[in-house]
Amino acid sequence: MSAQVGANADGGDGFDVRSLAMTFRDGYATDMHTHPWAQLVYARSGVMNVTAGHLVWFVPPTRAIWIPPRTLHRIETKGEVALRTLYIAPGRAGEIKRCVEAMEVSPLLAELILYVLSKQMLDPKKPEDDRLAAVLVDQIAAAPTIDLALPLPRDARALRLAEMLRNDPADRRDLEALAAICGASLRTLQRTFSDETGLTIDAWRQKARLVHAATSLAGGASVTSAAMDCGYDSPSAFIAAFKRQFGVTPGRFAGNAG
Repeated sequence: MSAQVGANADGGDGFDVRSLAMTFRDGYATDMHTHPWAQLVYARSGVMNVTAGHLVWFVPPTRAIWIPPRTLHRIETKGEVALRTLYIAPGRAGEIKRCVEAMEVSPLLAELILYVLSKQMLDPKKPEDDRLAAVLVDQIAAAPTIDLALPLPRDARALRLAEMLRNDPADRRDLEALAAICGASLRTLQRTFSDETGLTIDAWRQKARLVHAATSLAGGASVTSAAMDCGYDSPSAFIAAFKRQFGVTPGRFAGNAG
């Protein structure tokens, strides 16, 4: 996917922006890779998991993720994913002072992405392309961030527990039972999570549930369905926790999709 395109995007061909539109099956994954150009990855449908460093982002449909130049990363798909990707040359990308981040996509930015895809690339020697690239960069730089990232522990046993929690957020087994499966005491894993992620296991589990719910809502799930799917018995408790995490109600978040 992006590794192949990025290998050709060395910044030396004179273009400011290149584009790629592809649809990937459920479970597709790239290897860990990097490329000289920055990458804006926009999911028109489906969910992406993007891993960079010791963080994993869950990017729902109609949201995007910004990946700066030369950032080692990996992209996985959940469900069939229609990706719309822009590669931005290092010179232009340097104007965007962002780390790897998931972001809201405004209607204007969404239309810009699709328009650039129709043109395939932007040539700075053409005044209209140069102006378009400048507006695109401004929109990316100004897009609101969404906290859809989960820090990953480095310890293998703690990482196994993290993977269990994020792959099945509705799992109701207690932490003692899950720790035993991972081959460590709960006390050891609590200490490891705190040291390596900055979160307790309970806090990490709750955030994983809410991030999972956010992706479900963006994909069209009802608030009640999203709540039950991520392990909440009470929609009202889910709504309160969701608003604390994301600053908006689940209904408002879902309404921002598309």
